[in-house]
Amino acid sequence: MRNLAISTRLSLMMGTAVLVVLIGVGTALYQSLCQQLSIRDDTALLNRLDQIRTLVLDEDVQQMLRKKPHLFTNMLGNTESLLVLRFPGQPPLIEVNPGQRPLPEHVPVVASQPLSLSDVHHQPTQNGVPFISAAALAITGQPPRQLEIITGRLMTERAQIQGNYLRQIVLITLCAALAVIILSAFLARRSLRPLQRLARETSAIDVRHLGRRITLRSAPTELQPLISAFNQMLDRLENSFQQLSQVSADMAHDLRTPISNLLGQTEIALTQKRPEAYYTALLGSNFEELVRLSTMIDKMLFLARAENASQAINKVPLSLEAVLHPLADYFEGPAEERHITLRFSVTGKIMADADLLQRAVANLLANAIRYADSHSDVQIEARHQADGVLLTVTNHGDAIPQEQQERLFDRFWRADSARHASENSSGLGLSIVRSIMQLHQGRCGVTCEQRQTTFWLRFPH
Repeated sequence: MRNLAISTRLSLMMGTAVLVVLIGVGTALYQSLCQQLSIRDDTALLNRLDQIRTLVLDEDVQQMLRKKPHLFTNMLGNTESLLVLRFPGQPPLIEVNPGQRPLPEHVPVVASQPLSLSDVHHQPTQNGVPFISAAALAITGQPPRQLEIITGRLMTERAQIQGNYLRQIVLITLCAALAVIILSAFLARRSLRPLQRLARETSAIDVRHLGRRITLRSAPTELQPLISAFNQMLDRLENSFQQLSQVSADMAHDLRTPISNLLGQTEIALTQKRPEAYYTALLGSNFEELVRLSTMIDKMLFLARAENASQAINKVPLSLEAVLHPLADYFEGPAEERHITLRFSVTGKIMADADLLQRAVANLLANAIRYADSHSDVQIEARHQADGVLLTVTNHGDAIPQEQQERLFDRFWRADSARHASENSSGLGLSIVRSIMQLHQGRCGVTCEQRQTTFWLRFPH
């Protein structure tokens, strides 16, 4: 059943449902027919018994039998009926019993009591055909005497009618279920055509056609959320692929420069013998390039680990002053070189990972010191708000254009001025900040106004 097509499943389920419903309806109709036939036959039997009661009332039944011997036989109507007239405790005056069935032993209804359907007795025969019978007393003759009347009938005709009706119900039910299965299969396949078109359109999308979107104008309402979800997924895939392509290109560019420097300097050194001082300077230059490569690789590895959803961080209540003030000593040297004053205004508690928090703020500080105006201030503040803690790093310098602000946190992306201002910048610092905030389920951003740039981090409670 699990491997069947949806159209086949729908057809079988519809056929089964119709079969169950028709079986229930047919059973109810069959039982109703049987009940109505039973009431009709019981009523006919009681009417016959009541007619005989009326016929023998105040009559000499023995004289009647001598003068009209066929009167009671003709009242039976067929050879499957039974009629016995007798005085209680005496042999029968008349017995019509073509089937030679044993006489039913019933307590007769008294002569003064009217007959009812409950006075009819039902009993099955050996071949399953029901036999109904009833017994009653009647007043006859002068002087009045009680006459016992026993009548019955074998319901062969009713059994045939019920059998034919049951066979018709079974045949109609099976035919209807089969017709529903065939019709359901046709309609299901027709209804599932939008899914087939959707499958064809999705199969046509590959790396070369990530810009294509699914457009099924005649798709049913139920498929619209699925199509919308597919298109949103394609948007994310296209953006991710473009970012990956950009990252690959930027990575190749940033790795090619130090490697080219290493290869060029080493090749020149090997062309002829050089003095010892030259080799010492060459090793120092190569060391700087290798440090730059190592730093870039470390940052890339951190970003890869940070984007792994299974990475757990140690979020604990932290003192902002205890975690961030050590950064003042660490950045004291770079700040003094550019005559920049660091001003910390951080107090209170925060839920975060201590190492990651330090790294995020350190990256923002390094960026702020690098691009701040000389003889200016860099302000680090913490503001406690209802929805969390807002950390800001503000410096004074050239404003970042609006179109560049949206890409500052992308990997390897750097504004042109930044690229030329510092060749040691890898373009990964702000990407690391964004990854750290994602690990904390927080947000980050930047605002610029009147030569003042503020990077902000929002940590939730």
